[in-house]
Amino acid sequence: MSADYKELTRSFEAQKIDPAAFRHMDHVGVAYEMLQKYDFLHATIEYARNIRMLATAAGVPEKFNTTITLAFMSLIAERMRTTPHTNYDQFLSENADLLNRDVLGRWYSAKRLESETARQVFLMPDIAVET
Repeated sequence: MSADYKELTRSFEAQKIDPAAFRHMDHVGVAYEMLQKYDFLHATIEYARNIRMLATAAGVPEKFNTTITLAFMSLIAERMRTTPHTNYDQFLSENADLLNRDVLGRWYSAKRLESETARQVFLMPDIAVET
């Protein structure tokens, strides 16, 4: 399952990837690499900027969603801090749920995530989760 996410991340940051070929698994791998490379805020800003540019290049700028982007980056960063791992493959084997596009459904209703407001600003979760 391992892919060269370091190289893909370089291509992502240089905007030299095919948006149509950038799968959810690639989103997670690139986010992981960027969170390894930069502090959380810098990684999140750069990741969001590049995702927005990719969506625009693909002719679908409305697909960029601030809430989904920030929530996924936060979730991946938290898991990176709390899951013992030495590499991406090990991290992913311990956090396979990140490959499920609907993982945020634990905290967010579909209505909230799909809203125009969620595309523009970060929205707090609307589903209470017992810990």
